[in-house]
Amino acid sequence: MANTPGQGAELTDRRIIVAVTGGIAAYKTCTLVSRLAQQGAQVTVMMSEAATRFVGPTTFQSLSGRPVFTSLWQAEDRPDAQHIGLAQSTELVIIAPATANILAKIAHGICDDLISTVISALPRDTPVLLAPAMNAEMWANPITQDNLAKIKDILGYHTVGPESGWQACRTAGEGRMSEPDQIYQAAAELLA
Repeated sequence: MANTPGQGAELTDRRIIVAVTGGIAAYKTCTLVSRLAQQGAQVTVMMSEAATRFVGPTTFQSLSGRPVFTSLWQAEDRPDAQHIGLAQSTELVIIAPATANILAKIAHGICDDLISTVISALPRDTPVLLAPAMNAEMWANPITQDNLAKIKDILGYHTVGPESGWQACRTAGEGRMSEPDQIYQAAAELLA
């Protein structure tokens, strides 16, 4: 991927968490993590248990060059609670794919895994970028739309996508995760 003018330098040493939740679009997140790391960002990947069914943690560890967090109980390098340390040490969180499940957890303050707990512990001024990805019917569900509206209105989180197109369920419709380059560009703009 070629750099466009101004890209790359603004991400050098920026601390970014990429949270990967359980959707088939997780394979696209590999490209996003690689691109962020190539631009000098310090990328920490968190994965839900469901996400590990689509892409293995070793893939993200290789792409980011850093440990991958998959459990609330994992303690890598901190004497404090890992979720608090992760939340306080990041400049941006990207959730890609952002499934209907994680949107519901965020909207209702449910903290039952690493990703939802870190999100709830973020300082209020930490930007969060959601890249929704789900089946068109799930995306159109009024509860999903209400959850997303609540997240945007109350927490001020940002979104990129979703797009319309072919989906893993063998239908076409809105709900396809944005391409890694679109997510990268939205992230770079939030950190500018």
